[in-house]
Amino acid sequence: MFSGIIEAQSTFIQQSMDPQALRLQIQRPPEFTDLHIGDSICTNGICLTIEKFDETMIQFCLGAETLKLLASTLPQWSKFPINLERSLRFGDRVHGHLVTGHVDVAASVRRAEADGECWQMQVEIPASLASFFWKKGSICLNGVSLTVNQVARLKSGAALVDVCLIPETLKKTNLQHFRVNDFIHVEADYLAKAYYQIKEGNMD
Repeated sequence: MFSGIIEAQSTFIQQSMDPQALRLQIQRPPEFTDLHIGDSICTNGICLTIEKFDETMIQFCLGAETLKLLASTLPQWSKFPINLERSLRFGDRVHGHLVTGHVDVAASVRRAEADGECWQMQVEIPASLASFFWKKGSICLNGVSLTVNQVARLKSGAALVDVCLIPETLKKTNLQHFRVNDFIHVEADYLAKAYYQIKEGNMD
């Protein structure tokens, strides 16, 4: 479990593919001094398990489900800094909202523009997830906990979700690098998802 508050940014080193999985290596931030094999790291919003590490790198193995999600976003990993957050400890303050690292979709960016010192972003959420977002609710973009400013419901059932990034968020995350038509990882509030699953009787 994570809080959506980015601790560090990293850079892509390399990837290797075999018939069953893809392995990624990224640079190890110097402040990540307490790593162990099997630890969970929220990596651009995706909960990944450390398979191997040394003083300079961290390696993850990505399975089929994760690779489906990354089909439209993996090329960006070598272009943009990578958002990282270590898992929460019991008793930690939660400055964002509770994030699982189980990304729901790679959503299309519909607006990305400066607004004074801030940055306005809009993402298009597919109809299957649109009910999980509302004004002043929470959204996680590339691992970053944000507050929903506005939601526009489209006739198709999809939703346009607006967020505003303050200067501190711009400094600590990679969100300012995204432009219109880029794809970004989105995780809906897991409490909202749990409520709807129970409400609809869909527990599969």
